[in-house]
Amino acid sequence: MVTMAQRIEALRTEKGLSRPALAAALGLPRLSIEKFETGRQTPSQEQQQKLAGAFGVSLPYLRGETDDPTSMDNWLSGAVPQEDVVLPKAVRKATAAVVAQSGDSSRSDGAVFSALLKSDSFKALVRETVLDVLKSPEGQALLAKAAKK
Repeated sequence: MVTMAQRIEALRTEKGLSRPALAAALGLPRLSIEKFETGRQTPSQEQQQKLAGAFGVSLPYLRGETDDPTSMDNWLSGAVPQEDVVLPKAVRKATAAVVAQSGDSSRSDGAVFSALLKSDSFKALVRETVLDVLKSPEGQALLAKAAKK
């Protein structure tokens, strides 16, 4: 597994930059890149973001968590392809009921989502869906595999 220190050094040499030049370009102390590359110091979150932006890679790639250098850090930032998703009627109905109960359309999406997760109708829908999946042949295979462990 590649460490963040190794990844920083590889990306810097790939760009043909010296340590002091990279530090100056990012507005960091002169010896900071040397400390990052030798593992004597770990970059702060802000410094990691600057480094990832300068190299045009994702934070997980910079940290050595993945070998995919693309900029999509997670599904929230667009890693999931955009396509029209048609929700089942029961899910749409449960969501509409929760939104209607909240009564305040100016509330943030997080508050609406939190309310949705706490609603009894949504919990019943999730329970029913999970049971349906577990009754399927695929679900039975998963249960059998889990029981063997």
